[in-house]
Amino acid sequence: MAKQYSGTAPSRRILGAMLAAAPLALWLSAAPALAQATYPTKPIRVIVPFGAGGVADITVRIVTERLGDKLGQRFIIENQPGPGGINAARAVLAGGADGYTLALFSNGTAVSVNMFKDLRFDPLKDFAPISTLGFFDFILATPATARYQTLKDFVDYGKANPGKLNVGTVIAGSTQNLSAELFKSATGLDFRIVPFRNTPDLLLSLTRGDVDLMIDSYASLKSMMDDKQVRALAASGPVRSPVTPDLPTAQQAGVAGFDVTSWNALFAPAGTPPEAIDTLQNGLVAVLGEDEIKRKLLELGIEAKATTPGELKARLEADIAKWGDVIAKAGIAKN
Repeated sequence: MAKQYSGTAPSRRILGAMLAAAPLALWLSAAPALAQATYPTKPIRVIVPFGAGGVADITVRIVTERLGDKLGQRFIIENQPGPGGINAARAVLAGGADGYTLALFSNGTAVSVNMFKDLRFDPLKDFAPISTLGFFDFILATPATARYQTLKDFVDYGKANPGKLNVGTVIAGSTQNLSAELFKSATGLDFRIVPFRNTPDLLLSLTRGDVDLMIDSYASLKSMMDDKQVRALAASGPVRSPVTPDLPTAQQAGVAGFDVTSWNALFAPAGTPPEAIDTLQNGLVAVLGEDEIKRKLLELGIEAKATTPGELKARLEADIAKWGDVIAKAGIAKN
């Protein structure tokens, strides 16, 4: 008599088919998880070429904290200050082009290209632009007790008294310092440019009347402007800033050819996957469009604004050419 099988027991043929199909079934079940493993899957480092607590540092912390919320990963800010941003740039390049180590560059990067004989990195070739975080002007200010009520007053006095005025800025070779060189060229004035080690020393010298005019960021001057210890004469940008809407630009005050707007931006090492660049850029567009982020940056004197990678590259190229011309005309030797 033939052997009878229970209805619940599979035949050898069916069991073999089930085992053969198992690897395919396991792969199919894992496929959704693989598809979800998109950038970013771990924390992202941002190397900042300035010390902690400065405007650039605070700006990138505000923006990346919100960006991290959107992307579901934490951003870790590392400060590596040093001449020309060389230390920070080299650290970013050493991190690899995988989208997990980024650089904060600024207008100062464009200056550094022209100021250093051996910068040891090329921001245009070695890095891929992502987006700006924001733009900001500098403020031209005098002591509150000075005779100058307007920038025209200052220029008129300078023309009538060549060699008698001092204009103070921070460190020689900084954007502020070169802005003073551009101001001298644009006005045709004969004045002495005095570089200071830091902003507090410069502000003290200004309030004492040791320097007649200083050029620095809104954040550096805000408290003393509010306390009426200094008088803001003009902003450096081409149009009035939402940060200081009642303050005329230097061009509106009659100084043609004087236009300085600085910026902060994120870059990645060249060769970073386009998907990572797109994810970061799209995230920054969303974050920088939020009212709360706009408000926080405006308090620092920053106008929040994202750009495309192409727009950021064009801006960097233009500023490298601009500051190269200023440095050449001023006869400043490279370091």
